[in-house]
Amino acid sequence: MSNILRRGRLVSTPDEDIMKFTSSMRSDKWIFDADIMVDFAHTIMLKEQRIIKEEDCSSILRGLLCIREEGIEQLDHTYEDIHISLESRLIDMVGEDVGGRMHSGRSRNDEVATCIRLTLREELLALMEELHALRNTLCSLAAENLKTIMPGFTHLQHAQPTTLAHHLIAHMDALGRDIDRLRSAYSRVNLCPLGAAAFASTGFNIDRERTRQLLGFEGLVENSMDAVSSRDFLIECTAVLANLAINLSRMAEELVIWSTSEFAFIELDDRYASTSSIMPQKKNPDTAELLRGKSGVVAGSLMALITTCKALPLSYNRDLQEATPNMWRAMETARSSVRMMEGMISTIKVNKETMASKSVMGFTTATELADTLVRATGIPFRTAHQIVGVLARENEDIHLQQIDAVADKVLGTKLSSKGLTEEMIYEALDPISNIRKRKVIGGPAFKEMEQAIIRRKRAMKQEDKEIRALRNASEVSLKALIELVEQYTKHVKCDQQM
Repeated sequence: MSNILRRGRLVSTPDEDIMKFTSSMRSDKWIFDADIMVDFAHTIMLKEQRIIKEEDCSSILRGLLCIREEGIEQLDHTYEDIHISLESRLIDMVGEDVGGRMHSGRSRNDEVATCIRLTLREELLALMEELHALRNTLCSLAAENLKTIMPGFTHLQHAQPTTLAHHLIAHMDALGRDIDRLRSAYSRVNLCPLGAAAFASTGFNIDRERTRQLLGFEGLVENSMDAVSSRDFLIECTAVLANLAINLSRMAEELVIWSTSEFAFIELDDRYASTSSIMPQKKNPDTAELLRGKSGVVAGSLMALITTCKALPLSYNRDLQEATPNMWRAMETARSSVRMMEGMISTIKVNKETMASKSVMGFTTATELADTLVRATGIPFRTAHQIVGVLARENEDIHLQQIDAVADKVLGTKLSSKGLTEEMIYEALDPISNIRKRKVIGGPAFKEMEQAIIRRKRAMKQEDKEIRALRNASEVSLKALIELVEQYTKHVKCDQQM
């Protein structure tokens, strides 16, 4: 292939070690398809602006179609990046007098920034779709477990009775905020830097709005220096992915703990478990453990990206080549983690009887008992807190007699004389009664949770509609671009022309 980049200003050629150090070809596989699409749009715009001739435009587009069909494997990987390798391949196919015109009015700087945004746009859409599926699965499992009683925890200690539905919806809502953050970040990713050239735009009469429209971007990154040098959109997206990974890791931690013999709340499907090489009885929650561990990969990618981008002067610096691989690593890890979590949740076995039996362990009804003392006798909550705390310390079966004895020491009076009855105490110690009383918005009461799930299902339909709209806008624009390319090339196959 032609050494189109180093034959002018530079004389010596980097050796293999230098090329390995400076090349981005390994990570450029992510942007191969995007690079072709950007070349399509730029070439058509050059023709429409009469910067290149129509016949040259057609030849370039035919060559690009051939390269797209061949795939990235056919490119020369000894070049420092995919852009030069692709352009060099094109020139070998159609000649420099034609292929050498494609790069008019642009730089690799605005080209790569556009390719990254175009690829990241598609990755964000795919992640939103996968995350939406996980939230749907959580919602469905919650609907099946409206009355599955379990202990709620603080500090990993038994705290108060709740339901599995209440617990699952908490995770679902956290992941919903992750989708909101992804959609917000998407709006800042979906901006076109093409036409900024190296950093000072170009003297060619290009039409930035036209390439923006051909590629389906919502707007422009207007300032040409900002367009090529900013990677804040990468930092923002990776930060969102780190937050998502943390939320998934918290869920994975619970799956690991809940599948132990000590908890025995759930059993993972065999596909997501492994066994021991020496202990034949073992069923290890390996997938959940790995998912928990991979959150570190995403968080580490964010820190590497931030460190790479800090203190870079305007405009473009080659350091930015090291920024993008961290984004792809984080994205690949986050997407696979979402899919693994959805698979585990959709196939999980819930041990309802075990959850129910442990829902009162550790005196989880203590708070409701204290509340009952307040409601029945009118004493201050802090006093009721003290009385119930003494009962918890003494670890006795709680009846009116025991409460009166403690109250007499604390208050100098018995609470039975203030209206407290054995029936009130029995009701306070019942976990189901506890849950039914917690009917404020967001609480675990059965009717409230039923309405909460209805509200979320309605919101999920709207969420799906909005994600589909974003997907459709992207697909329609890129499909229209391909159709325009085919019009220019008259549907002639590669082997008929090349």
